[in-house]
Amino acid sequence: MVFQLPKVALLPIALLALCMTPVAFGAPGLQLVYLVPLALVWHVLRARTVAGADGVVVRTALGSRRIEWGAVTSLHLGRPNKVSLVLNGGELLTLPAVRLGDLPALAKASGGVVPDPSATAEKAPDQGVTSNDTDE
Repeated sequence: MVFQLPKVALLPIALLALCMTPVAFGAPGLQLVYLVPLALVWHVLRARTVAGADGVVVRTALGSRRIEWGAVTSLHLGRPNKVSLVLNGGELLTLPAVRLGDLPALAKASGGVVPDPSATAEKAPDQGVTSNDTDE
């Protein structure tokens, strides 16, 4: 199962590049401002999470990392709409392009290793899922 950012996210980046044009040609050397939209395009096209029965591959703009499901202890649900894996050493690994609504698909792709919080909420509310939400 592949979770990636929608390609429609490239439209605001194109609008940003268009709006930067008067600034970019205002003085010599200001064309470097186009590096900002190029970096954003690179992020949208590259960032993804690929989950399968044997593990998960997390690809970011600067690299990728493969994690076996045996190294995952639980999920961490953060704000805003951010999903992370808690690894055996306590390390948090953010899953790019995975949102709270994608958790049932992630649980299915993991073969049940990652719990589906929407299904386990009625049975055991604090089993395998952590959250940093506070009501303060």
